[in-house]
Amino acid sequence: MTVYIACDHGGVQLKLAVAKKLGESGVNVVDLGTNTAESVDYPDYGFAVAESVAKDESARGIVICKTGVGMSICANKVKGVRCALCFTPEMGRLCREHNNANVLALGAGNTDVSVALDIVDAFLATEFAGGRHAGRVAKIVSYEEKHD
Repeated sequence: MTVYIACDHGGVQLKLAVAKKLGESGVNVVDLGTNTAESVDYPDYGFAVAESVAKDESARGIVICKTGVGMSICANKVKGVRCALCFTPEMGRLCREHNNANVLALGAGNTDVSVALDIVDAFLATEFAGGRHAGRVAKIVSYEEKHD
């Protein structure tokens, strides 16, 4: 699996911890930046991850900023992306299982590293359940197609 990951200046340390753990687990991690605490515009990084995931249906994405809100808003503007801002491993599991989320947003200022790593594990280990959830996700996709 390929995971595209990026952050703004507020999420560098968390991004590095997540990327390190994923790399050690054998995941192909594509780091799209940023790598310093110098102020950057988070939309540039959120869009980069979301566009990469939208082009590769087998990939997943992780975006990180101080709250996770800005990055999740950006990622959800890209057609084909369903980004979920998660604060617990259960949310990481359910956003995949019920919503077929393909991008995970994390808030570096409100999520401990150990919890974030557990959220990432749950997000990546969970498959979409389909069934009753498939119709709901199909409605989202249909709306997106009609309002492109």
